[in-house]
Amino acid sequence: MVAKIAIRREDKNKWERRVPITPKHVKELIAKEGLEVVVQPSKIRAFSDQEFEQAGAIIQEDISQCPVVFAVKEIPEQHFQAKSSYVFFSHVIKGQSYNMNMLKKMMALRCNLFDYEKIENSAGRRLVFFGRYAGLAGMIDTLWSLGKKLQSQQIDSPFNDIKKTVEYTNLDEAQQHLKDIGQLIRDQGVPTSLAPLVVGFAGYGNVSKGAQEIIHLLPVTEIAPGDLAELSENYSRHTIYKVVFKESDMVEPIDQKKSFSLKDYYDSPENYQSCFYQYLPHLSILVNCIFWNDSYPRLITKAQMKVAYADQTKLMVIGDISVDINGAIEFTEKSTSPDNPSFMYDPAAEMLYDDLDHDGIVVMAVDNLPCELPLESSLEFGDALLPFVAEIAKADFSLDFEQLQLSQETKGALILHNGELTPNFRYIEKYL
Repeated sequence: MVAKIAIRREDKNKWERRVPITPKHVKELIAKEGLEVVVQPSKIRAFSDQEFEQAGAIIQEDISQCPVVFAVKEIPEQHFQAKSSYVFFSHVIKGQSYNMNMLKKMMALRCNLFDYEKIENSAGRRLVFFGRYAGLAGMIDTLWSLGKKLQSQQIDSPFNDIKKTVEYTNLDEAQQHLKDIGQLIRDQGVPTSLAPLVVGFAGYGNVSKGAQEIIHLLPVTEIAPGDLAELSENYSRHTIYKVVFKESDMVEPIDQKKSFSLKDYYDSPENYQSCFYQYLPHLSILVNCIFWNDSYPRLITKAQMKVAYADQTKLMVIGDISVDINGAIEFTEKSTSPDNPSFMYDPAAEMLYDDLDHDGIVVMAVDNLPCELPLESSLEFGDALLPFVAEIAKADFSLDFEQLQLSQETKGALILHNGELTPNFRYIEKYL
C-alpha cells in the first residue's frame, strides 16, 4: 500500500504563504520514498499549484482521506479527521489556553499530533525551525521602524529609505538594499545626534543569528556588554556597534551571595532577577530574541522603562522578535502585522499608539515574521523536515507508543498518540 500525505492550504491569515514541504521536496519524496502527495490548492501560497503538480503532486480540495497531513499553522477544529495524523506548529506545549479546545478535539478523535518545535536532537536542540527567518525579517522591520522614528523627528538618515520586509520582492533584494545603505554609512556616517548607534541583541540562538546576519550587511563593530559604558568617550559615526547579551548579562541571582550558574538559572529561574536595566541608557536599538515564559524574569518591565525614559535614555526602537505578550518586554501588549509592523509605546503615560508620530519607544512586534519571506523560509524549512517525512508517513500508529517504529527525534515530537498525551507531554493535562 502506497503511503499518502497531504499538504494543507494555510488559512490563518492573508500573510501566511509558507509551506512545510515545497515542490522540490515533493519530487524527492515521490521518487525516493514512493509517497503519494496530495496538495490543497491555494491562491496565495509562495509556490503555485502548477509547480506542485509538475513535481508529481495531486492537486485537490478534499484531503480528508489522507492519513497524514502536514501544515504550518494551527488547523481549525472542524477539519480534523478521526484517527488521522497531523504535523504542524500546534502551540500547545506551554499549555496555551487558546489552543486547548483544538487539542481536546484531536484527543476526542483519537488523532496523532506531531509538533515541529519538538523535533530535537539528543542535546535538546531544535532540528526543524523557521527561527533564522524570524530574525532576518524582524531585523529588517526593526530598521524600518528606526527610519520611521527618525522621520517623525525630522532627522535625515540612511535608515529612512529602508522598506518593510514585505515590500521587498525577495530576500536578495532586501539584502542588496541594506548593503547599499551600509555603504552610505561607511561614506557619510550616521547623524551626529545618533552616534554612537548601538544595537543590542538579547539572546544568541537561531533567531538572533538571523537578525545579526542583517545587521552585518551594515558596517559593524562588535563590543562586549562591559564596554558599553565607555563607548561614549571614543566612537565612530561610520559604524554600527553591536553587542550580544547572554544569560549571565541579563539576569543575576536574587541572593547576592550566590554567583550566576547557567544550569541553575534554567533549573530554578524563580531564584533570578533581571539586571538588564543597567544597559538601557547605552542602547539605540534592542532586539529581543530570547525564549521566555512566565517562570522567567522579564527582560524589561514597564517600571524600568519609565525610569529609563525619564532619564532620557537613547533607546529608540525595540525589535521584539520573540513577541511574548506582556512577557519579556512587559509593554509588548499586542502583536502587529507585516503591513504595520510597529506601535509606539509612551513609557511616561504607559500608553500604546498605532501612530508612530507620538513620543516614546517604537516597538516592532510582528508575531509571524517568517511569513514575510515565504519562499526562502519554506525551502530551508523543507530541507530540514525532509528526513522525517517518510517515517511519519509510513508509521503504523496502531502499535503501542513504545513499539512505534520512529526515530528518537521524531518520536520525541509526538504529543498525541491515538488521542492520548504521550509520556513527555502529560503535564499538559493540567491545562485542559
